[in-house]
Amino acid sequence: MTFNTHPMFRLFQYIHSYRKRFGWTSCASILNKILDLMPPILVGWVIDSVRREPPAWIEALIGTSNPWHMAIFLACLGVVIFGLESLFQWMYQYGFMTLAQSIQHQLRMDAYNHIQDREIEFFENHRMGETMAMLNDDVNQLERFLNTGFNEILQLGVLFVFAGTVMWTTSWQLALVGILPIPVVLWGSLFYQSRISKHYRRIREAVGALSSRLENNIAGILVIKSFTAEKFESKRVDDASSEYQQANFHAIRLSALYVPLIRMAIAIGFGGVLLIGSYWVLEDAGILTVGELVLFSMMIQRMLWPLTRLGITLDEFERARASAKRTFGLLDTPNKIQSPLNPILLPLVKGNIVFEQVGFRYRQGNAVLREMTFSVKPGETIGIAGATGAGKSTLIKLLLRLYDPTEGSIKIDGISLKDLTLRDLRKAVALVSQDVYLFHGSIADNIAYGSEIVDRQQMTNASAMAQLHEFVETLPDGYDTIVGERGIKLSGGQRQRLSIARAILKNAPIMVFDEATSSVDTETEREIQKKLMQFTAGKTALVIAHRLSTIRHADRILVLSEGRIVEEGHHDELVTANQVYADLWHIQSGDLEDHYSD
Repeated sequence: MTFNTHPMFRLFQYIHSYRKRFGWTSCASILNKILDLMPPILVGWVIDSVRREPPAWIEALIGTSNPWHMAIFLACLGVVIFGLESLFQWMYQYGFMTLAQSIQHQLRMDAYNHIQDREIEFFENHRMGETMAMLNDDVNQLERFLNTGFNEILQLGVLFVFAGTVMWTTSWQLALVGILPIPVVLWGSLFYQSRISKHYRRIREAVGALSSRLENNIAGILVIKSFTAEKFESKRVDDASSEYQQANFHAIRLSALYVPLIRMAIAIGFGGVLLIGSYWVLEDAGILTVGELVLFSMMIQRMLWPLTRLGITLDEFERARASAKRTFGLLDTPNKIQSPLNPILLPLVKGNIVFEQVGFRYRQGNAVLREMTFSVKPGETIGIAGATGAGKSTLIKLLLRLYDPTEGSIKIDGISLKDLTLRDLRKAVALVSQDVYLFHGSIADNIAYGSEIVDRQQMTNASAMAQLHEFVETLPDGYDTIVGERGIKLSGGQRQRLSIARAILKNAPIMVFDEATSSVDTETEREIQKKLMQFTAGKTALVIAHRLSTIRHADRILVLSEGRIVEEGHHDELVTANQVYADLWHIQSGDLEDHYSD
């Protein structure tokens, strides 16, 4: 891993946009730490001054050697030092907190926008909990590091430089004794970091698995209750939570051992300074004054004891590093489906669709579509039928360019989908999926979803065409009724009709219905069929239907089997042909026995 690709270096690249704020905040932190280290020096000056051995600069500054005057001066100086220290503390705390929040927001939005632009394969192959852990836990961990961890590292560096300089200039002999434990502390800290990092990788994996388990169980609570699987799912959550717990236990054991061992090494250096310094003062060796011994003792304590927090600081660093690696690993993964660098602008869409020798297979598995060739004229309604697994829904995913075909090409109005921007392509297509997703909000919000400006009357007309308006009128709040998370307050049929209304309001030149009436009752389906010709008039429509009655009046019907078009024609022609479509039709119409007896 090079310096430029190190995950923590990548994190600090985000600071570039806030470099002025980062600069003055860091300066405030440095000054705060220097002032925080002044009391030992101040106490040393006071002791030497009252013993009539003051530093020469104090006597020269105030113009007298009177101990009381010197004491007054140093007392005032102490108040000033503490006042400035408090001011700089407020400045750096405010600065780092706001900086961390700004970078957290920018990083979360970059991560979300990248995930939102990812190809559909990403979402089909990744657990929701893992993705949510990246957007929440990992980004929050980076915010906590920028808020506190970085400042601790910065002040630790200032501590070493400033305290080391003061002690070395006071007595380099005693300084050597005091810093003897530091190599041991640094070696122990680096060893601790190397050992703890693998535990934090396991923690990040465990929290992602736990989040996925909780997400799936809460979303599937109806299935859990209906199958009385509460104990089974509780056991699975317990297993995931226990794995997370054990991963943390391993890290805790190591981090809890670190501080006591480091403290013992520091205590040896601190004791050595007290012993040797006291001996020099008692022997009147001329190496130290009493004030300098007090200064040195306090300063070495100020420098060595914070090293016990080095483990905590490294702990925060490793947590942030693990989160940064996951977050930037996500951001650095290119999208498989992207708009071209030099797209062709899509003019007024007529709706001519051409599939030319299209073949497709998912990443693992057999071919789903084979040599798929057909065309749809502008304004034509095409029904698509076939048994489960024939490739009907995959065909729609390719049309929306959620996937790219592995063979052949797809064109709209003579332009390859790969030459269009994803935005232009998908704005031209209105989809009604069999898996209807509604967002938490009102019925009006969901019908008008994705539309920038919506007239209320247009929305009402779309709702009426989808056979939803009469139901909405019975609700106390009408179109302002909240549908709940995922539309839980509506039945399956109501959600599907709302989805149809949403597609009608989009008013795209190409309309796609993927099992759009699978959840509605027979009467509602009949009413929607009557309106189908009305709201697809002048538009190209692809209608995938398990219920063949939905597509019996289509201009043409394509019958798929094992990824190929095996039949094509009008309903009556296909029934007369007495092949795959006829078998499906007779099964659904209930005259299977008569069909085979013929």
